[in-house]
Amino acid sequence: MDSGILLVVEGLEVHFPVRRGVVFERHVGTVKAVDGVSFVLRRGETLGLVGESGCGKTTVGRAILGLVSPTAGKVVFDGQIAGGAKPARLLRRRIQLIFQDPYASLNPRMSVGEAIAEPVRLHGLRSGETAVQQRVRELLDLVGLSAAHAGRFPHEFSGGQRQRIGIARALACEPELLVCDEPVSALDVSIQAQIVNLLQDLQEKLGLSYLFIAHGLNVIKHISHRVAVMYMGQIIETGDKAAIYKAPVHPYTRALLSAVPVPDPAVERGRRRIILQGDVPSPMNPPPGCRFSGRCPIASDRCDIEMPALIQRVPGAHDVACLRAGESAALMPLAALESG
Repeated sequence: MDSGILLVVEGLEVHFPVRRGVVFERHVGTVKAVDGVSFVLRRGETLGLVGESGCGKTTVGRAILGLVSPTAGKVVFDGQIAGGAKPARLLRRRIQLIFQDPYASLNPRMSVGEAIAEPVRLHGLRSGETAVQQRVRELLDLVGLSAAHAGRFPHEFSGGQRQRIGIARALACEPELLVCDEPVSALDVSIQAQIVNLLQDLQEKLGLSYLFIAHGLNVIKHISHRVAVMYMGQIIETGDKAAIYKAPVHPYTRALLSAVPVPDPAVERGRRRIILQGDVPSPMNPPPGCRFSGRCPIASDRCDIEMPALIQRVPGAHDVACLRAGESAALMPLAALESG
């Protein structure tokens, strides 16, 4: 494997059985939360995984961490198979998670210092209590908090400060990969920018890699090097950030970007929004062809029966899963996706 590649996800599937009955449970269906996801993540890179709620983004992150078992496919981290129970234990220190809710993810009965010190002790990263406490002070300083905060409890902090504490706790394990599961969606917009800037600074200082899961396209644009767009458990478009934001190809990606406001009234007035019709299909009974065909403004009869493969449009820079990829720009015009 290329030494520059840290994580490989290949053909990942995570299906959940649906059972009914109180005494005699019976299997009535399967929810295909993740259905054939593949991507690579390089060292020092941020991959933004974006899509609407319920598309499977978080399940992908949990499968990488070993919190759910893949139904099929594999997760390879630095040349080692991850995702199962035993490999997950061996790699847990090197892959850490930043949670969406910065309050629910912290133990209200543990002080900040105790929460950060616990993984340091658990993994034997420092010997002696003095060294552990010194490490706690270093981590608090690294995320922009004071050493005096170590004796306080989570309820004494704002949402942004609690998220900084969560980041410090994740960094206590000295990881190489952080799975950021919508880490700023519960915060005010001004605080979101501070946390995103902090994550970028930490990446530069520590050489971290991020899988950044979000549904906010503005946040993804700011922090990511590459972007992968998910819809109903599948990646439908992926590529360099510039390729996705300047020239989106998949109709779903174009619809998402058409809803992003531009901070220029003149440009905003000239933009066309794409309003999707219909409902998202059930993940228990997805359509046989393209998952997006029932809502796609340019779908053809072929789209209803044929599953599109993720095809390279620009080698190494832009892939898309759409049977009408060459026609989407003409049939779904967008004005001024970029504001300068």
